[in-house]
Amino acid sequence: MKQRVGLDSALTVLAPVVWGSTYLVTTQLLPPDRPLLAAAVRALPGGLILTLAGRQLPQGHWWWRILVLGALNIGVFFYLLFVAAYHLPGGVAALVGSVQPVFVLLLSALLLRTAIRGWQVWACVLGTAGVGMLVLGPEAGLDTIGVVAGLGGAVCMASGIVLTKHWGRPPGVGLLTFTGWQLAAGGLLIAPVTLLGEGLPDRVTWTNLAGFAYLSLVGALLAYAVWFRGIERLPALTVSLLGFASPLAATILGFLFLREGLTLIQGAGAVAVVTAVLLAQRSTAREARVARGAAGPSPGSTGAAGPSPGTTGVRPGGPVAAGAATTAGAATAAAPPGGPATAGTPTAAGAARPDGPTATAPTHPLPPPEAGPAHPAPPTTEAGTRQAAHSPRQTTEGEQS
Repeated sequence: MKQRVGLDSALTVLAPVVWGSTYLVTTQLLPPDRPLLAAAVRALPGGLILTLAGRQLPQGHWWWRILVLGALNIGVFFYLLFVAAYHLPGGVAALVGSVQPVFVLLLSALLLRTAIRGWQVWACVLGTAGVGMLVLGPEAGLDTIGVVAGLGGAVCMASGIVLTKHWGRPPGVGLLTFTGWQLAAGGLLIAPVTLLGEGLPDRVTWTNLAGFAYLSLVGALLAYAVWFRGIERLPALTVSLLGFASPLAATILGFLFLREGLTLIQGAGAVAVVTAVLLAQRSTAREARVARGAAGPSPGSTGAAGPSPGTTGVRPGGPVAAGAATTAGAATAAAPPGGPATAGTPTAAGAARPDGPTATAPTHPLPPPEAGPAHPAPPTTEAGTRQAAHSPRQTTEGEQS
């Protein structure tokens, strides 16, 4: 169980790591000052590709559910994210967005009926503090619009995670198709705002096309597929805490490719973020093991207190309750030890002797068996024989004689 949770977490964390590279790709490969265009291109092409490949469309109430999920996870979230980026320094925007796990914790308690545990609170606090140490700088400042937009984006993403966990996937719909629906819905919401607010660039280079392709195919199609897979397989809070890997990846990539400095405080922040993620992963695996152990043995398995195989629950020689099956599955005739079976005499229901002949024995007298241990037959056997003697067929034969 621990190994499976670790594998699911390792695969899911690839999504925020890829999203952490968005800043590097946007600044180095895309046209300048086009954040909404980058968001639209990131979502819409990949969503349309997956939707067309799946050859399925939502049915019934899933139409409005997909619109809600697409808005929360993609469309409205991206828009608020860029508004916060315009009004706040990058570090402050990332710090405001890092409170997302707190909203996930509260929404999970309301919608998923999950209990709030101490380790979850500590993981949220530790991860948020680590993000603050990673991204905050001396130029940090606050702007009301930016803070409100950042908190709104965190609420959108948290709601999208919890509702995706709560609603699940439509029956018979694959993960990639489900991902494509949400990306397409979110991209269609962003596209009009992009055309009205930014417009299209006058010139697009091959470098720009490479950046757009990376954002669409890797940053959206691949990343959101593994993200939604993680939401299905892991607790909602664990998935949200894995999102702390995004600012960590952005910091490391900036140090490696943009020659940005890395201070001791940022190093401590990186340690805090990794610790929070590992705490969530290990606690999730431990709780899964406890839940599996509390479930007990599967239905149909025999307990330790049940009768052992091959026993009937009565002492040898005693009558068996009517309808009880013997080990071999056939009833035996009631007869005295060594005595011949009475021709055509039926036995009482379930009455049997361990050493008596079976009901399928021939009706002619059998030779007496070898002398066994000399002991009187138990009284219960006689009672069983008397019950057999009063059967309807015995009475009929007595009247004929």
